[in-house]
Amino acid sequence: MRSRIAYVINQYPKISHSFIRREILALERQGFEIFRISLRGWDAELVDDEDRREQTKTRYVLQEGIPALLLGILQALLAAPRQFFSALALAVRVSQDAERPLPYHLAYFAEACRILPWLKSSGATHLHAHFGTNSSEIAMLAHALGGPPYSFTVHGQDELLFGGIAEKVRHAAFVVAISSYGRSQLYRRIDYAHWPKVKVVHCGLEPSFHAVAETPLPTAPRLVCVGRLSAEKGQMLLIEAAHLLAGKGIEFELVLAGDGDMRARVEASIAQYGLGKRVRITGWISSGQVREEILAARALVLPSFTEGLPIVIMEAMALRRPVLATCVTGIPELVLAGENGWLFPAGSVDDLAAAMESCLLKSPEELRKMGDAGYLRVMERHSIDTEAAKLAALFGSHAASNGSLVSSW
Repeated sequence: MRSRIAYVINQYPKISHSFIRREILALERQGFEIFRISLRGWDAELVDDEDRREQTKTRYVLQEGIPALLLGILQALLAAPRQFFSALALAVRVSQDAERPLPYHLAYFAEACRILPWLKSSGATHLHAHFGTNSSEIAMLAHALGGPPYSFTVHGQDELLFGGIAEKVRHAAFVVAISSYGRSQLYRRIDYAHWPKVKVVHCGLEPSFHAVAETPLPTAPRLVCVGRLSAEKGQMLLIEAAHLLAGKGIEFELVLAGDGDMRARVEASIAQYGLGKRVRITGWISSGQVREEILAARALVLPSFTEGLPIVIMEAMALRRPVLATCVTGIPELVLAGENGWLFPAGSVDDLAAAMESCLLKSPEELRKMGDAGYLRVMERHSIDTEAAKLAALFGSHAASNGSLVSSW
């Protein structure tokens, strides 16, 4: 009999969450049945065919509005009053040390009540959430209401500021960090007794992403930055660095692949510095188009102020392109300065510009060697099937050690 795992995610599918889709599909290849639950996203505009297919496989908590949530609350109360009030008290307790006030946590409680019968009818033996924010809180509350054991993956530091992380880890079967640095930040916020619950499982790439003929470096002096146009991604600093390079007479092209709430500010900065002929913004593009933009560049540049461990770094390395990135969080675990890329201090426009200049002045042979080194490193550490197998083992070992609970919840 195939194991059934339920996934709960805030919004799925989503352009910037392709790593979740890859993980789910890899688990299905390994014999699991995955029941997809998302709070939002049934009406999202999607550019990738794979995301459109995932949308049809996903059940949406908020799609039927408040009446459905109220019905879920009533059903949970009548089915198990003691667990109902225990879970409600847990939601209130978490809210006291959280970023958001109590009404939000009551909403999460209602959403947990809503998915409880779905979990039961699907036969899910385990519930896994992505992100240490509201989705993991909903998983915890669903478990407190009588649902299956749960786990969750934490991707970035901001999630740890959401609140309730110690409670979420305490009640969880296990917790996943995507890097060793991420694991250390979880250690800081939880009791030492729960440290063994924290496991490292990297995000990964599907073979189809890099199963393309090796593409020579372009003759154009082009760099690409892939990501949401937002304050924390640092594109405003990147435009300032580009201005410094232009002032020194260095030839370059810069592609910003993505879109976001900072686009107007970024465009204004490009116009202010007269960089319109050097800098191009693509808007939202599919994963295939991202691959083409990376292959058309000499290197990827990522000036982020905070990150987890960006998927796009893995993608660039898999395509044999060096990476220029800030020395923050889990990035130095993958980008090795002087070997497969450049590392520079976050927030320093001078160091960013110096790294860009160094890359642009490297010979094609030097860049090719760095790209090859990056390819070997990412293939060793970030194969989606290898990483999904680690997650599958965690699901399996927990189910084996909790068989009576799983079979009767």
